[in-house]
Amino acid sequence: MAEISASMVMDLRQRTGLGMMECKKALSESGGDMAKAEDLLRIKSGAKASKAASRVAAEGVIGLWVAPDGKTGAMVEVNCETDFVARNDDFKAFAQEVAQVVARDNPADVAALGERKLASGDTIEARRTALVQKIGENMSIRRFARREAKGILASYVHGVKIGVLVDVSGGDAQLGKDLAMHIAASKPLAVDKSGVPADIVAKEREIAAARAAESGKPANIVEKMIEGAVAKFLSEVTLLAQAFVKGDGKQTVEQLAKASGATVEGFTLYVVGEGIEKKKDDFAAEVAAMAKA
Repeated sequence: MAEISASMVMDLRQRTGLGMMECKKALSESGGDMAKAEDLLRIKSGAKASKAASRVAAEGVIGLWVAPDGKTGAMVEVNCETDFVARNDDFKAFAQEVAQVVARDNPADVAALGERKLASGDTIEARRTALVQKIGENMSIRRFARREAKGILASYVHGVKIGVLVDVSGGDAQLGKDLAMHIAASKPLAVDKSGVPADIVAKEREIAAARAAESGKPANIVEKMIEGAVAKFLSEVTLLAQAFVKGDGKQTVEQLAKASGATVEGFTLYVVGEGIEKKKDDFAAEVAAMAKA
């Protein structure tokens, strides 16, 4: 049986919001597999899927640039080793410059981006190397996204770690800003349910089916339970169906957009470190957490 460390229990607790002993038991039953343990808890306890913010496990910044006419914009995630460097002005300026180059040149991938030139005449890779030598810490360009708007691009960066580009036709600048801030706060997966990846929907259906099967109810009721659970999930992770965060909780984003004569054409959301796991060795915390468990 895989060894279950206190840090694993604490990580699962943060993802699900459930108790230490429940998390420890799920990890034991899943052989230490974090994803399987999370699914097991969601089946047995109805825990929600972990949000993107809880999966942040790397340092860095989001660089974002939008053309003055609002028709072209880009975001880039640049990673570093420590939060201290993420606050460095030279590092943050580098990320902004890289985003501008992405919008201007539309490179095919990160490798091609490294060969593009900044306003100074240096290539991006040469500037990155110089910053590594100057600051003394490794850094890398992880990913980038470029958007050409059907309407007008609005943008928002929360701190330096969450960035949003949203394409809105109609409405005004304030609406665009409000929508970008909503996306940063609520982290939808897609504009509507048609944009949610099929594998994610299938996984939610599997979780819902396993949970419904434990209810002992008739098959026709179980099927309704499954469909209801999937519908609820889609309403939580799709932008238009979400309750607008600046409102009273009764108005959806779709209703807000319609009232403003606007259409959300699409968006891009980046969270620094999302999906990256970084090992943390904190033996004191592990001992203390295991003692409590």
